[in-house]
Amino acid sequence: MSEPLHGTSTPQADTAPEPALARHSLRYAWYVVGVLTLAYVFSYIDRQIFSMVVTPLRRDLNISDTQVSYLIGLSFVVFYTSFGIPIGRLADIYSRRLIIVIGLVLWSLFTTGCGLARTFPQMLALRMGVGVGEAALSPAAYSLITDYVPRQKLSTAISIYSMGIYVGAGLSFVLGGIVRHTAQGMSTLPIVGEIRGWQVLFFIVGLPGLAVAPLLFSIREPRRLGRATQAAAIPFRQVSSYIFRNRRTFLLHNIGFGMLSLSSYTAGAWVPTFFERTFHSNIRTVGITYGLYIMTVGSAGIIGAGRLADYMRSRGRANANLVLGALIGLVWIPIHLLLFLAPTAGWAYLWLIPGVVMGSAPFGIAAAAIQQMMPPKMRGQAAAVYLFILNIIGLGLGPTAVAACTQYVFRRDDALKYSLAIVTSVACVLAVVLLYSGLKPFLVSLERLRLHESTIAKDASHQSAGTTL
Repeated sequence: MSEPLHGTSTPQADTAPEPALARHSLRYAWYVVGVLTLAYVFSYIDRQIFSMVVTPLRRDLNISDTQVSYLIGLSFVVFYTSFGIPIGRLADIYSRRLIIVIGLVLWSLFTTGCGLARTFPQMLALRMGVGVGEAALSPAAYSLITDYVPRQKLSTAISIYSMGIYVGAGLSFVLGGIVRHTAQGMSTLPIVGEIRGWQVLFFIVGLPGLAVAPLLFSIREPRRLGRATQAAAIPFRQVSSYIFRNRRTFLLHNIGFGMLSLSSYTAGAWVPTFFERTFHSNIRTVGITYGLYIMTVGSAGIIGAGRLADYMRSRGRANANLVLGALIGLVWIPIHLLLFLAPTAGWAYLWLIPGVVMGSAPFGIAAAAIQQMMPPKMRGQAAAVYLFILNIIGLGLGPTAVAACTQYVFRRDDALKYSLAIVTSVACVLAVVLLYSGLKPFLVSLERLRLHESTIAKDASHQSAGTTL
């Protein structure tokens, strides 16, 4: 292709034929997005709550920062990503609604079970179960949203769904701060017996998620284009082949956004502990303040980025999502340094606001870019591959990199601020380089998609003509 690096796309990249199933009532489409967003909220409450119990976990389970990081990230993400790809395959074949319901019930029960854990291995096993359950949500949800929402509004729709990350994470910080402050010492629950305050927290966040399952059955499962039976499903090897042909785009996109994810997950995992260790802040104050920041400016950041990407695409810049990703990484670097090296808690809270905005902005536009460049019947599996890479880098490596740096390089707990500043800044530099390098390959992939869909349409037309004859 001869398009310039920052050039606009040709119209065909944005006007490729949409699936017939996307022609639903727009009002109902937004209802579907809303229900899936609610499920994502509960998913992230359960996922993020560990960040608020670092200190009591270390004390009661007699573990180190690195072991805590395994609970926050690595144990969860290994199973989340390992099961994500086969579940993404199922999402391209079976009822996506049912897949999400099963996953929601599993992750809610395993989260509740974390409140019963008495040892590190028990907690590790339960956390793995949470990862398996949550793996069912996003590949199926991305596919459903892409089927229901018109393509020109897709970045906004997926950004609204991804807002569940920040509403859920924010609620987990607020609830964690309140419960840890009020539920000191031991409590007694029926059947369960005596448990500590941090264990009560897992019951509070785990059980209510089960109430969302019936609501998911109000979503209609749309018939997919060109496929009425399981036999017509695209094999994973064919999806892999298509991804391989677009490997440059996939690698630069996924690793670039993965580095932004690393920066975001790292902050989410360690910011409460950063305020505790650096400024000796009260955990209730930290939890409520950080949680409200995430719910408000975090949600605004992800939706704003999605709307801006859709606007830029409507003006002819087909690679808008990657352009925004690179700009976010660039702006985020000085913010990290000002936040984690702040001289007082007041300055740290001030720089935390733009930090949360930058941390939230990439996630909707990153997922939307994958959906935009994939054929309809490959989207669930492609989303699973994207989530595999994103979460292995972001959630798997980020929290552990900071913990290892603090524990083995600086060798003191109060050096957490330096570990955070180094890890997040380096990640953002790498993200900028990778996403900038991916601008032109992304345009090439959009053109390849246009040709792919055109070929399928011609083959279907010829088959129809042959049947008629």
